[in-house]
Amino acid sequence: MSRISRLSVVLVLAIGVVAVLPNCRGVQRLAVQVLDKEPEVRTGALNASFSGKDEGRERLEVALVPVAEGFRQLTDIQPVPGEPNRYAVLEKRGAAWLVDLESGDRKPLFEVEVVTVSEQGLLGLAFHPNHAENGRFFVNYTPSGVSPEVTRVAEWVREGDTAREVRTVLEVEQPYQNHNAGQLAFGPDGMLYVGFGDGGLKDDPMGHGQNGASLLGSMLRLDVDDVPEGKGYGIPADNPFLDQPAIADEAFAIGLRNPWRYTFAPDGRLVVADVGQNTWEEIDLVPAGANLGWNAREGRHCFPPDSEDCPTAGLVDPVYEYGRDEGVSVTGGVVVTGTAVPELKGRYLFGDFGSARLWAITLPEAPGADAGPALALGRWPILPVAFATDPDGNALIGDFGGRILSVKAVN
Repeated sequence: MSRISRLSVVLVLAIGVVAVLPNCRGVQRLAVQVLDKEPEVRTGALNASFSGKDEGRERLEVALVPVAEGFRQLTDIQPVPGEPNRYAVLEKRGAAWLVDLESGDRKPLFEVEVVTVSEQGLLGLAFHPNHAENGRFFVNYTPSGVSPEVTRVAEWVREGDTAREVRTVLEVEQPYQNHNAGQLAFGPDGMLYVGFGDGGLKDDPMGHGQNGASLLGSMLRLDVDDVPEGKGYGIPADNPFLDQPAIADEAFAIGLRNPWRYTFAPDGRLVVADVGQNTWEEIDLVPAGANLGWNAREGRHCFPPDSEDCPTAGLVDPVYEYGRDEGVSVTGGVVVTGTAVPELKGRYLFGDFGSARLWAITLPEAPGADAGPALALGRWPILPVAFATDPDGNALIGDFGGRILSVKAVN
């Protein structure tokens, strides 16, 4: 059964869903217009249910408490360095806000003209590690008026509560409007990590996942501080593929399908949630130089599923995976370090955009090792699209429907 036929119109909003259309840009554009529709906004108390495999798992009952509401197609939430309780909140349509989750005060930060078809739009923001001193931050978006369409990563400077774009760091042409990924994150090494999906449609028709020369299907690692004249970024001298002519110097890892949200654990390890095709969603621990396997493998399995054999040598398996009976589009989360919900401390909390289920796992020691059973937090009336932490290390969830929710213990 095709992926779209499994989902309602609401769930077609899920990241990476368009997977059965012919290899034709015109048809693709028409079919993915559903992403321009507004999600259903629900108000009132939030209640979880436990069903399917979650019924047999260890459960954790929590409360999701709205701390900010009224956003339009929320796509990202990022804490502002040096300003506790203040967050940048992005909307798919191109607007960014500064929001104080304690006082409720919100101010516009910037607005940019974007294409919003399918998974395009204003998708990700990362504050420079020294933002409190230099005002710098970086934005991932799909600019309007550009043909062929591209993902643009740009540097911005914040001056008080307003901001301006100062330069383009990177532009990558996107063959389709899905699997563009969208997040940006600075690692503990001070480098900017840019996660690109395979570029879209289904089955990775252009083979970007295993084509190391393409920036698509890869996690990039860029130096935005030591930038050669005339360039948008520098190449870190310790990037893992510098001695491999067939793989781009920018690459930190390859073999990704659509890394919709990634984070760095407190110990510095990169944790990536990679959206699957028709069968498996996965969570990966990603070391330097990793090949995550797409499109030879989906999760720990051969792709296509009916393949009699597929390569395994040199590939890094996920630490956790789940199937279509549990969800359709994984949203990467955060490692919780706070104690608001003591049972979550030290665990990686994540969810599924389509099924609205939340889980927590304990990350294993080694990439490719099995994380073991997940802790089930239930299924909620939300569309979890992003995660963050509050100043105390407790989890926040961004709901595409327009809310930011704090994860609390049940009293």
